[in-house]
Amino acid sequence: MTAQRRVVVKKKERKTPPNQHAPSHPITVHEAMVSPAEIGASPEKTETFEPHLFLTKLSDGKTSQAYLAGESVFSQADAADAVFYIQSGTVKLTVVSKTGKEAVVAILSKGSFFGEGCLAGQQLRMSTASVVEPSTILRVTKQAMVALLHRDPEFAGRFLAYLLSRNIRMEADLVDHLFNFSEKRLARLLLMMANFGQESKPIPLISKVSQKTLAEMVGTTRSRISFFLNRFREMGFIEYSSRGMHVHSSLVSIVLHD
Repeated sequence: MTAQRRVVVKKKERKTPPNQHAPSHPITVHEAMVSPAEIGASPEKTETFEPHLFLTKLSDGKTSQAYLAGESVFSQADAADAVFYIQSGTVKLTVVSKTGKEAVVAILSKGSFFGEGCLAGQQLRMSTASVVEPSTILRVTKQAMVALLHRDPEFAGRFLAYLLSRNIRMEADLVDHLFNFSEKRLARLLLMMANFGQESKPIPLISKVSQKTLAEMVGTTRSRISFFLNRFREMGFIEYSSRGMHVHSSLVSIVLHD
């Protein structure tokens, strides 16, 4: 009986040649939603990164401001001299080309940093940050942020893990645009906006985002976005209310479907 087991194991091993490269298929929903906790924590330690607790240690160099929907936090080509943290609300990052074409880079929710490029020597803003809904944004000067990173190794390590997770997400977005159909890209976008697969607790209710903005992020037309949203609603994946769109976790089936 033992010999038979060894034969079976050898047969299974032959299915995967030792030098075989990883398959070049579209990234899965879990791979596309890696959280800072998964990157920065060891198997024995999976504490949640709560930036606001660290930022309370700053006595100088920070200011909090409330914004109305549509207001800009900073504009493309402005001086990059501070890092921002979303205390509440939602922020949209957009880029405008020399020909005037605008593209949505990301939509960030509560607990997200943006404008951190100044820490890497960025002199001018590469994008415009505008508020999607009434929001409260914390501004931390570059000097204050650098000082905090130097004197608090724990915060520095967790902040680095956060930035790495953002970079991985951006790579996943690029792969998503290159290989996946617009319907799958929209489903993945809605899941990420609702925090499914993220470190923080899912917030299935997405505040109102225009179909035009979704079309810009997905890279398709507004009419196609409308068609897909209606289809998702008919299939029971999303629901509408006066407060916004409710996203069900079952929507992941669209992302995983080949």
